[in-house]
Amino acid sequence: MRWTQTFIPTLKETPADAEIVSHQLLLRAGLVRKLTGGLYTFLPMGLRALTKVATIVREEMDRAGGIEVSMPLLQPTDIWHASGRYEAMRDNLYKVKDRAQKEWALCPTAEEVITTLAANEFSSYKQFPKNFYQVGTKFRDEIRPRFGLMRAKEFLMKDAYSFDTTDAGAMASYQKMYDAYTRIFARCGLRAFAVEADTGIIGGNHSHEFMIPAETGENDVVYCEACNYAANIEKAASGLPKTAPRDPGPAPEKFATPGVVTIEALAKDPYKVPANRQIKTLVFIADSKPVLILVRGDDQLNEAKFMAKTGAIDARPADAKNPADLVHFTALGAMPGSLGAVRNVPTGWKVLADERLRGANGMTTGANEDGFHLRDVSMDRDIQVTEWHDLRTVTAGEPCAKCAKPLKIRRAIEVGHVFKLGTKYSVPLNATFLDEAGQRAPLVMGCYGIGVTRTLQAVIEQGNDKDGIIWPVSVAPYHVCITPLTVAADSPAMKLAEQLYAELTQAGLEVIIDDRDERPGVKFKDSELVGFPIRIGLGEKSLAKGEVEIKPRCGALRSVKTEDAAADVIAWVKAEKAKLA
Repeated sequence: MRWTQTFIPTLKETPADAEIVSHQLLLRAGLVRKLTGGLYTFLPMGLRALTKVATIVREEMDRAGGIEVSMPLLQPTDIWHASGRYEAMRDNLYKVKDRAQKEWALCPTAEEVITTLAANEFSSYKQFPKNFYQVGTKFRDEIRPRFGLMRAKEFLMKDAYSFDTTDAGAMASYQKMYDAYTRIFARCGLRAFAVEADTGIIGGNHSHEFMIPAETGENDVVYCEACNYAANIEKAASGLPKTAPRDPGPAPEKFATPGVVTIEALAKDPYKVPANRQIKTLVFIADSKPVLILVRGDDQLNEAKFMAKTGAIDARPADAKNPADLVHFTALGAMPGSLGAVRNVPTGWKVLADERLRGANGMTTGANEDGFHLRDVSMDRDIQVTEWHDLRTVTAGEPCAKCAKPLKIRRAIEVGHVFKLGTKYSVPLNATFLDEAGQRAPLVMGCYGIGVTRTLQAVIEQGNDKDGIIWPVSVAPYHVCITPLTVAADSPAMKLAEQLYAELTQAGLEVIIDDRDERPGVKFKDSELVGFPIRIGLGEKSLAKGEVEIKPRCGALRSVKTEDAAADVIAWVKAEKAKLA
């Protein structure tokens, strides 16, 4: 390929709306162009790299026993209602109506579609296990598209779905996908690691996310360097002890706290109640019903844990300024800052408490009367807890639950997610089979997603420097950029460029000749910006000495005899490929 025959619109300046380095480089290197928020056109260099990522994904899915299919992008919403996910996903679904006013959804994921296929096509245990996958476009109505391809309205995704007849079989399928993901990200040159994760609205009871360390990531990952424990902050737990025990003491005593509505204010003079001896009371609206949540005063509620533990589809903090929510505070008898669960809890309200409060005595909480608190509160004696859960957010420095060493937290980009779904979809969508005894049972499922476009950008986010992108050879648009400094057809530089091009392509390398009539500095800078793994410079001075200049993207410039150049570059690319195999 010649540079002048393709389209690589590089930019000298960083676009103002590009927030992170990988987004900036996608635009500056001419890989994509923005149509509008969350929608991008892939240009030739970007499409070549994206296709290579998708090819690696397909190869590893096939290697793991996956069967490729292609499912409709337009889905009937009745199957979403049948699975029970329509309400949970309604804000993310792009919904359209046809001429008959029937509602349809643009595919955000395909659990309902593939489960419907399984329900219609399979009947006997002898037909399993099966694992279907596709690489295709997905649509999600992101409230705030940002970071380029990281959070887009339209994106390329690999989604796979396994079907087994037993829980043990489902775990074996899960492990195959877990191992395949490990290989996929390694082949893409990514330093990925798996963390325990919340299953969210996808569902199931077992899940791992594959993360790429990056300060610009949208996820916080809790990890232990000593024992390799790692979990998303939404799932992470630590080994912190429960609240220190005390004697139950006397019955709760009400005392005046005029104007005191925060944990910090109650900890100061004249009250001096430490945060760890306070009970923080929160009112949430979960699936339209009010819930009281209790956590220790020095802890923060983890909303994702709350939703996962309770199975809530929609949850939010109650707002005292919202007339619809004010009625709940009126029922309790107080406004935020004076709330508690000892008295005046309306009948039918659930009271959820964090595990660190279990068995705690001598605590202080709101009296459900504005301007008053209660001291000497016992969790067991004075509060009727409906459910106990781990509801708090882990912080750095807390002891690891497995080995007691200090936990650390870092930012990361999620590029893949694997779920063990169980029968969440097979039961409502009637995907069953006849077992050996002739009894009908629901299929046990797993689902596995990789953001292909997100993975591409993650490669750039992890591999870059001040000059541009640093591609691994496995996903680089071209392996080699030949850069003749004189581009006249009959010049020695262009003749050698054509000769090297033929030798390298014959050896299976992907090569581009920068045949633009530009200054050497412009051509070299563009080569660095686009990130071709290795460049061959052909200048008059070097050629006069019978040499060419070879420059790996992250290596030193070196001179090589003209007759050795092709073999040198072939060996280098082969060695780089071997590192990623």
